[in-house]
Amino acid sequence: MTFTFALALLSCLQGAPATDRAADLTARQDQTYVSRRPTADARLFHSEAVEKEIKRVLKVLKHPYLAWMFENCYPNTIDTTVHFFGDEDDDTYVITGDINAMWLRDSSAQVYPYLQLAKKDKRLQRMLRGVIRRQTRYLLQDPYANAFYGHGGKAEHADDKTEMKPGVFERKYELDSLCYPLFLAYAYLQATGDLSVFDATWVEAVKTILRTMREQQRKEGPRTSYRFTRRTHAMHDTQSNSGYGHPAKPCGLIASSFRPSDDCTVFPYLVPSNFFAVSVLEKAAKILDRISNPALAADCRTLAAEVSSALQKYAIVEHPKYGKIYAFEVDGYGSHLLMDDANAPGLLSLPFLDCMPVDDPIYQNTRRFVWSEDNPYFFRGTAGEGIGGPHVGYDMVWPMSIIIKAYTADNDDEIARCLTQIMNTDAGLGFIHESFNKDNPERFTRSWMAWANTIFGQLIVKLIDDGKAGLLNSLPMPNHMPKPVETKKN
Repeated sequence: MTFTFALALLSCLQGAPATDRAADLTARQDQTYVSRRPTADARLFHSEAVEKEIKRVLKVLKHPYLAWMFENCYPNTIDTTVHFFGDEDDDTYVITGDINAMWLRDSSAQVYPYLQLAKKDKRLQRMLRGVIRRQTRYLLQDPYANAFYGHGGKAEHADDKTEMKPGVFERKYELDSLCYPLFLAYAYLQATGDLSVFDATWVEAVKTILRTMREQQRKEGPRTSYRFTRRTHAMHDTQSNSGYGHPAKPCGLIASSFRPSDDCTVFPYLVPSNFFAVSVLEKAAKILDRISNPALAADCRTLAAEVSSALQKYAIVEHPKYGKIYAFEVDGYGSHLLMDDANAPGLLSLPFLDCMPVDDPIYQNTRRFVWSEDNPYFFRGTAGEGIGGPHVGYDMVWPMSIIIKAYTADNDDEIARCLTQIMNTDAGLGFIHESFNKDNPERFTRSWMAWANTIFGQLIVKLIDDGKAGLLNSLPMPNHMPKPVETKKN
């Protein structure tokens, strides 16, 4: 099956055409907010439950700019990135937005906000089941790949020095890519009670995930079956030591060659992803209990317990200013990297991904560290502040980090500051970008990133459900209406 996606269609899929932006900005200055959703006939997937949820939220969300952003962002995944094939098996291909490929991580996170509506909409439930089915096939095809094509043709990264397979877009091994499908699968079961997707093929995928995780504990040495190098000017796009990466001493943790940002790790044991692995392995075990596979469930719990024990021994560092905090990466030899990256899983997002309670004292110390200039990838400027990463370089804040900060906040003032900053840094477009310059939100990367858009919508729904409509409606209006100019990544 072949799909053709042209970047020339980006403005149409994302919302209002680029030629209408000047008029649209003028209209918004008159407080007439024009929807930037595609027209109804151009939307890729329709869900009655999602449309009703939008109407429900807008009845209580009276802040004109925030309501406009919510209506643009919340349905962005199903409007522009979901290709649902409603055959007997159900099959769903989900692109990230302006990149025509399906990431295991992004696709899980993009559709996750709709799970709570699945019982009210059988077609939506089938679409979500189709995502799980396709992810299952991809995991069996290559558990070391992070992203796949839904069509034939030569892969963009076919020249990477690794074992590239047909249909693979990119083969950067990221531990979280093994975790997210399990995270989505468990949440799907909790939301729907539907066991039909957890068939023999899904069980084989779980076995493949376990086998890959165990191999990447590197107990047999650093030269595993996976290696990766790329001809590139960006050192974060490749691995050292002939593709095997930095040495790692076996200690029970699971190595990850790349981070959720698709940037290489410095030290192979990526702490947030190991916490995520513990959480999803325990969730997978609960699914396996439900489908009467106690042996595999026990295997999941055994590995989870081993990794959890290793995290307590190797991931905690005594910081001179913050006390005990979680390191970002370690190598098992005693070396550690203190930082955080804006992507999830990161240290900031651990409670958001159900890896630990938000009041965990070491997490709270870590949270203070990562949202400070003691974190080398925290940037503060005249336009805003937040966490970035080497993926787009210095001075570029990822709005996703601000959204996650609001999720994990314990007071209304902090939530208000986060949301005000999000509105002030959208470049007047009503969407969430990958990153923006800390001093100039008109400089941003990726005008169409469905994960960032949908997670923002998810945050607004959560806050409404938490009874914070009054807080949202009392926020100040954004302080600028800039003319946007998309910038290239370095």
